[in-house]
Amino acid sequence: MARSRNLTPSYVLHKQSGRGRLVWSDSLGNHFQRLLPGPFNSPESLTAKARLELELATSPTGSLAEKNGITVAEVLAAFLAHAKAYYVDGDGTPTKEVTVLKYAIRPVRELYAELPAAEFGPLGLKAVRQKLIDAQLCRSLINRRIDAVKRVFKWAASEELVPVSVYEALRTLAGLRRGRSTARESEPVGPVDDATVDATLPYLSHHVRAMVELMRHTGMRPAEVCNMTLNQIERGAVWTYSPTRHKTAYHGKRRVVPFGPNARAVLAAFLAGRVLEPDEPIFSPKRAREERFAEMRTNRKTKVQPSQESRKVLTPQKGRKNRMPTDRYVPTAISHAVAVACDKAFPAPAPLCQRDDETAAGWKARLNDEQKAQLAEWQKAHRWHPYQLRHAFATRVRKEHGLEAAQVLLGHSRADVTQVYAERNEQLAATVAAKIG
Repeated sequence: MARSRNLTPSYVLHKQSGRGRLVWSDSLGNHFQRLLPGPFNSPESLTAKARLELELATSPTGSLAEKNGITVAEVLAAFLAHAKAYYVDGDGTPTKEVTVLKYAIRPVRELYAELPAAEFGPLGLKAVRQKLIDAQLCRSLINRRIDAVKRVFKWAASEELVPVSVYEALRTLAGLRRGRSTARESEPVGPVDDATVDATLPYLSHHVRAMVELMRHTGMRPAEVCNMTLNQIERGAVWTYSPTRHKTAYHGKRRVVPFGPNARAVLAAFLAGRVLEPDEPIFSPKRAREERFAEMRTNRKTKVQPSQESRKVLTPQKGRKNRMPTDRYVPTAISHAVAVACDKAFPAPAPLCQRDDETAAGWKARLNDEQKAQLAEWQKAHRWHPYQLRHAFATRVRKEHGLEAAQVLLGHSRADVTQVYAERNEQLAATVAAKIG
């Protein structure tokens, strides 16, 4: 029978020496003990006991064993446990930073899981970076992931899991520079034009269409519109939305999104006839499905058969076992819905498009590799991303009201961040140059 894990340190008498000892187990079930100075229950022994218990309580692994033996995999596991508790929203929900970190450390685990962490150095980190380059990731993303790996070992050094020299050595690896590596460059994200958005809207569901139009008129991030509730909206002379969960909330900054006439009209039209709780998400996949089923039932011209009465109760979606719509949208759901709507609004030319009598699987099986590449290029040229609405809003505000107005409406602390979203007015520069040049 396996020994039970004693996660709480026990202070016991060491009979041979008459001294006290502390016995404990780490998170992996490994057992440890340490002999303390002085006689059992003496002030010297109890002081050492209290100090050791504090060190164990703050140790991410629950172990004070020799750090030279800890592996890279153990460091990564300890850091992820820390990240899940550290990178959280106000309600304790882990943020997407945890997912970002998982993607960053995955190649490290695949290549160096069993390596002693103290032996992981710049050459190992360079090998991880080459793996990312071979995977065709863009240069900026590679640099961010390598910086995340350095952050892992910085934390490990602060927890005395690895020597500080390990982190200092990893810092010597400089990031990839534009034009000085084989890593591909990413294409800059630009604004989407109104005509493209207008052509896509008819193919979006009512909930997603309203969210897209709100982002279009306010410059909100997708996550901000997904988390919108009635109790966060103040309806005065100017409607304002103050999300409790937003990108810079952990810095203690407040985000206020003013709603102009167009945004107010979109939201008012969507809320008409709907009764929502103050803290209930305004846009909900679950409610969207219920409304779609109710509309289908209302428009039905034939009598509902008894065997179909069960459709009044929500069941898992077809082909997705035990998967039910949630109460709240996530940004990736909006992106997926927009991509599908773009494919419907801008269908690929024959023979690349899906035929009316063809399933999705049959469509993919019919295309050869060259046609699949052509289809991917077509979709890339005719799809847009919800974040492009934020770029378009910023560019329009900057052009009409200046950079400072765009900075305030986007909720940025610095104007240089706003310039990433708001394209410069090249026509204005040309006009000024013509007058003074």
